[in-house]
Amino acid sequence: MQETPARKLPKAQRRDQLLATALEIVHDEGTDALTLGYLAERAGVSKPVAYDHFGTRSGLLIALYRQLDDLQVAAFREALAQAPRRLADVARVVSRAYVDCTISAGAEWHAVSAALQGDEEMEAFQRELVDSYVALYCEAFAPYTDLPEDELRRRCVGILGAAEAISREMIRGEATEDQAVASLAGLMVAWLSAAP
Repeated sequence: MQETPARKLPKAQRRDQLLATALEIVHDEGTDALTLGYLAERAGVSKPVAYDHFGTRSGLLIALYRQLDDLQVAAFREALAQAPRRLADVARVVSRAYVDCTISAGAEWHAVSAALQGDEEMEAFQRELVDSYVALYCEAFAPYTDLPEDELRRRCVGILGAAEAISREMIRGEATEDQAVASLAGLMVAWLSAAP
């Protein structure tokens, strides 16, 4: 099916439109279907327009993931700013923010994350994201634990891995939202309260 050519948009709006279309493709057909050529076709633009915005499929996936990630970080910071100042409360708020972002991003979050595995550019981006989340979690939890900085960092790495695994279980229907939040918050409190 031939799309009607898209009207001329400012570059930032076109990028937003392309990312929204890319997310629809991932939602409807999975990440394997997401190519720059197919994105251009679905968005009603020429291939050079898609290539100009993202360069490569990896660039597109990274841009899409970064957009989803920005939403998660904003929700995390907003929730944390409103949290009471006790470890259990902060853990519950952080857990709820993670679960809520997983729900709002949907299965697409994990699909794009999985598609980011494999090439050097994507692996470097994944490491950058993990490091930034670890730093956010360390900053959030440091006032509530006596753990040395290096041990806190390692435990925050583990918490992030657990958060991803628990959210996948929730998406699969193996846990409710409340169960996922409670499990993750309980894990955070236990790990951050325990002596090194």
